[in-house]
Amino acid sequence: MSTETIDGVSVTTRANVYFDGKCVSHNVTLADGTKKSVGVILPATLTFSTGAPEIMECVGGACEYKLAGSEAWVKSGAGERFSVPGNSKFEIRVADAYHYICHFG
Repeated sequence: MSTETIDGVSVTTRANVYFDGKCVSHNVTLADGTKKSVGVILPATLTFSTGAPEIMECVGGACEYKLAGSEAWVKSGAGERFSVPGNSKFEIRVADAYHYICHFG
């Protein structure tokens, strides 16, 4: 089951826009200081770099992803998550809009 709402948060109203508008997100901070981003990736194949470990949660649409060091593309749809190690990279390809929450760890 995917997350429908996140209650009790502060939202940065200015969007993070990456890859010429193919990825747009907003930062949210929970009351306990936990940080997340909520966004959408439009149809594209993109490569992201991570600082901290991340969990990508799909809340709508679907994607395929490939972690650094892997040759396999893995599908991820609504209600599913995948983990990305810190200081790493992952590729993501999207055919239709992929709505996500990025949980930073």
